[in-house]
Amino acid sequence: MESNKVTDILKQAIIMENRGKSLYAKVAETTSSEEVRKIFDIMAKEEQMHIDFLSKQFANYKKSGKFDKLTLEEASGEDAIANLILSDKIKKDISGSGFEAAAISAAIDMETKSIEVYQARAKEAADPNEKELYQWLADWEKGHHKMLIDLNKELTEKVWYDNNFWPF
Repeated sequence: MESNKVTDILKQAIIMENRGKSLYAKVAETTSSEEVRKIFDIMAKEEQMHIDFLSKQFANYKKSGKFDKLTLEEASGEDAIANLILSDKIKKDISGSGFEAAAISAAIDMETKSIEVYQARAKEAADPNEKELYQWLADWEKGHHKMLIDLNKELTEKVWYDNNFWPF
């Protein structure tokens, strides 16, 4: 693969992670719910870990033309999102039609795009270290995606219930 394509994909990945971080940080900053703030703050911090990790890979690739062997354990830290419990209080604190719900919907789209890009690149990559990097990122983003989908589903059902949208 051409060096330009590899670096372009790394740059695109860094941009996607920065956008996710910005969105999550803004939601954390503006929400009035401490529990909702905590969720989005954790997600913003995880995106920053991805940015740092991808930036190191980018610098190494520019210097040597190779990907570093991943030390995913270092990059992963603790998978805080997987350990979050979406309590009834969190669900109650998020209005199904408010800013946080809109941000969740936008975040689902961003995570979907990230997963698609990372999985496609993992399939194309010839370098085993590059392949491992992108598959690891895709898997991590799937955790974010699942949490957001589950939360969105519950919020949607809450709106339906509150507005008598149920057919029974």
